[in-house]
Amino acid sequence: MKSDKIFVYTDGGARGNPGPAAIGIMLYDEKKQLLLEHKECIGTATNNVAEYKALIKALELAAGFSQNELCCFLDSELVVMQLKGRYKVKTPHIYTLYSDLKQREKMFKKVVYNHRRRTDLFISRCDALVNDALDGGRERNNK
Repeated sequence: MKSDKIFVYTDGGARGNPGPAAIGIMLYDEKKQLLLEHKECIGTATNNVAEYKALIKALELAAGFSQNELCCFLDSELVVMQLKGRYKVKTPHIYTLYSDLKQREKMFKKVVYNHRRRTDLFISRCDALVNDALDGGRERNNK
C-alpha cells in the first residue's frame, strides 16, 4: 500500500554504553494505521549509534511505502538537533552514520525530524521493541 505521508517512530538503545544494542521502529500511514513494526539487535553499540541506526533502517523500510513525506519522531534530542543542523556532529563514526542518513533522505520529497519525550506512547512502544529484541525477541518481529 502506497501512502502520501508516513509517520516514523524509532528508538535505539544499548545496555551499557557501549553494550548490546537494538532498534525498534513503527511506521504508520496518514490514517494512523500501523504499517509495520520492526525490532532488531545490532550488535555492540552506543546509544547514539543505535538511535542513528534505527532511523537509517526506518528510512529503508519506509521507502517501500512512500517516497513522499516522512515525519520522524524519536526521543534523542541530540540526534534530532544534529539532523536539523542545530548541533554539530563531532565524532567521525557518528558523522559516517549522519552522512548515510542524509543520503537516504534523498529518496523522499520531504523528511522532518521531531523530538518526543520517552513517555510518548509511540516512543514507549519502540522502546519496548528494543528491549524485547535485547531480551531474545519473545514478540513476533515485523508485524
